[in-house]
Amino acid sequence: MAARTDNVDDPKLAAGLLLARRGTAFFSRKLNELSDSELYEPSLLSGWTRAHLAAHVGYNARALTRLTEWAATGVETPMYSSPEQRNDEIQLGATLSARALRNLSDHAIVHLNVEWRDLPADAWGRQVRTAQGRIVPVSETVWMRTREVWLHAIDLGNGASVRDLPTEFVDRLLPEVVALWKTRGDAVPNLLLRATDRPDLSLRLDDAADAEPEVLTGEAAQLLAWETGRANTGLQLSGGGPVPVAPRWL
Repeated sequence: MAARTDNVDDPKLAAGLLLARRGTAFFSRKLNELSDSELYEPSLLSGWTRAHLAAHVGYNARALTRLTEWAATGVETPMYSSPEQRNDEIQLGATLSARALRNLSDHAIVHLNVEWRDLPADAWGRQVRTAQGRIVPVSETVWMRTREVWLHAIDLGNGASVRDLPTEFVDRLLPEVVALWKTRGDAVPNLLLRATDRPDLSLRLDDAADAEPEVLTGEAAQLLAWETGRANTGLQLSGGGPVPVAPRWL
């Protein structure tokens, strides 16, 4: 019997699904490298253990599965039934046994992957609503999941780093974060981000500033780590001062 494959006729979406699945495999590998006792030690996210992270990533897959089912059936199934559901799930999930947490992660991954695989090609453009109230095509769930698994693999704090992030992931998210700050009207430092390993990449944070911006340089992945509030190592500010704190990302 031939293997079942994605019902996708858009090469860009097909590539996105592959990147999401690569990130999922990477997260799962880092999670499985942890012993059961290490699951309950602190993660790199303030106030969260690795168990919180495992629960969050598992329940995130279930939430995105609900959106994919919405697109498939036409029956509205929100990511969460209420604003409190997401936080309650994470807090409760963090108290589960190590075996239950691992099962949650594995089963949620499989379920989301099956729903993506079986979604008809003409359904990927159907609109759903995210937990933040954005109306997006269900294809957006692929990128939403991609961000979760790649970044949170680093947050587990057991060896993954920004250098493990794929080039195509970094190159998409780096300008996206800046665009989000501008859309929200966030107060941003007067900086020009310049990637030493991307000669053509420079991002101005404050287009309205009168003064010349200071230049923050580093590898693209290091700049992304700064943007997303994870680290500022390897970065240099042209004025020689300390690297400023980045605005909130999500």
